Amino acid sequence: MGKYRIALAGNPNTGKSTLFNTLTGLRQHTGNWTGKTVAKAEGEYLHNEQGYIIVDLPGTYSLHSNSADEEIARDYIIFEKPDVTVVVLDATAMERNLNLALQVMEMTNNVVVCVNLIDEAEKKGITVDAGKLSRSLGVPVVKISARNKTGLKQLLDTIELVAKGTLEPKPYQVRYSDSIEKMITALEPGVKKLFQDAYPIRWVALRMLDGDKSLLETLQQNYKTPSMKEVFVNGVSFSQ
Repeated sequence: MGKYRIALAGNPNTGKSTLFNTLTGLRQHTGNWTGKTVAKAEGEYLHNEQGYIIVDLPGTYSLHSNSADEEIARDYIIFEKPDVTVVVLDATAMERNLNLALQVMEMTNNVVVCVNLIDEAEKKGITVDAGKLSRSLGVPVVKISARNKTGLKQLLDTIELVAKGTLEPKPYQVRYSDSIEKMITALEPGVKKLFQDAYPIRWVALRMLDGDKSLLETLQQNYKTPSMKEVFVNGVSFSQ
């Protein structure tokens, strides 16, 4: 049986790298992402006799094209299609951290939200209702303290269920203004025609509306499509 591939995403200072180190121990290696000066950390762990390869993505606040870190994290999720993307949140700063989780949930269904630093949250009198948050987001939510190794078994069990398809998340999708939703609906058939099911259609349409030319050029290169000028539907277009 092959190894499942897991991506770790999260804002800086959420304890993401601590979780990575705790899971992989000495079974990890570092280098740079191809063509970038940004460090890449990749490791392995074993759970229930099943092997996993885990990649610690650069810490980012968003997944747009504002920096090399953001592009690397975004491109890995879209092009490498990890079996599970674990979004690590800081339990003491949930509102700020949830923005990234919602962005990841627009890109892939196979998401597990990991609420880290629950020990710090408890010291500050902050309580996180994992069940309620899971119902709101449509994805499994697990509370842990990577530093104290609290909740790790539940996290690994949950990752296993999602990786094997036993548990199928149904991520909440952000609804935008009526005008933006109409433009998304207008663009989706053209995006579908161009990329088939290679990428999440709604997400690509959003990136087009955002004018993310860097991403769209990368999509073309990876999928070997004709020019994005072909996407012109119901008066909505993207031109390079």
